[in-house]
Amino acid sequence: MKKVTLILALMLASSVTFAQDAPASTPLEISGSGDLYYKYDFAKTPNIGTSFASDQNSLSLGMLDIALKKTTGKASFVGELSFGPRGQYQSILNGDGVDGNSFHIQNLYATYAFTDKFSMTAGYMGTFIGYEVISPVANFHYSTSYLFTNGPFQNAGVKANYKISDKFGAMVGIFNDTWNSYNANPAKGLNAVGAQLSYASGPVSAYLNFMDGSVSGTIVDLTATFQLSEKFKLGLNAADFSNEGDVGYTGFALYPSVAITDAFALGLRAEYFKAKEGADMFGLDADQSVTAFTLSANYKVGGFTLIPEFRLDSNSDDYFSDSDMMATKSATQATIAVVYGF
Repeated sequence: MKKVTLILALMLASSVTFAQDAPASTPLEISGSGDLYYKYDFAKTPNIGTSFASDQNSLSLGMLDIALKKTTGKASFVGELSFGPRGQYQSILNGDGVDGNSFHIQNLYATYAFTDKFSMTAGYMGTFIGYEVISPVANFHYSTSYLFTNGPFQNAGVKANYKISDKFGAMVGIFNDTWNSYNANPAKGLNAVGAQLSYASGPVSAYLNFMDGSVSGTIVDLTATFQLSEKFKLGLNAADFSNEGDVGYTGFALYPSVAITDAFALGLRAEYFKAKEGADMFGLDADQSVTAFTLSANYKVGGFTLIPEFRLDSNSDDYFSDSDMMATKSATQATIAVVYGF
């Protein structure tokens, strides 16, 4: 009996010791969104070539997005899957050339926090460049800017994050040779270098971003948000991208918004975007420029958001089509979108 009691005591002590040594683990976090929209171009043909909301006179799907996050001790893991056009073939290079709608991983990465100030992340990550993102939950406007469409969506690689002070942070990393690809050209590998300097204090947050690679090219990007009052906010995005042969673009966008009530807000995106001489960009030809104004409202109830939107784009040349299919410099469209985040 004494032997049995001793064995049980040892087992209990071992269990207690193991529980004390085991790293703390948080419950699995599940979040995501779903969205759909109706868009009408007043020329009765799809005209404006930016990401998403592309179907004309149709009630269409955006995407169903599901994100999983788990933290154990100093390690954390994020996996995010999207189903539907916004999260698949409209935003990510995917498929094997036969099935062009098969790849829909938005994020798949792991992070290890060595200290409270220093951590490293490796995997396939939503890009650190730009103001807008793929998920409509995080954007005020449903349609997207030319800066977003022509910039990176994802970057695969390894990055180190360091908290310099309560206000400043820094990131530096090495990434695959091209944007939006989870596998690199084996001859190039981790060919691009990226960095970010961040500042956040009270009503102001700003991020200066940089990436350079012999294949991906060089991009310098600034994003900032200014909470000018309790109800009025101003966002900013400016970027310059260049690659060999004078390929690239320059552009900037302003995002003023005002909260009318707790549930209703109005916002404007005013963007100027110019393609360099070497090649066409998505939504305009080489050496063209476009000015785009997007007025949106957000009506929120819990996780539900209704986004009515009116957009006017003007090109420096006769790039768009009118209702008679004649070339014209401007295009207008109206969109109403339903977004639910959970």
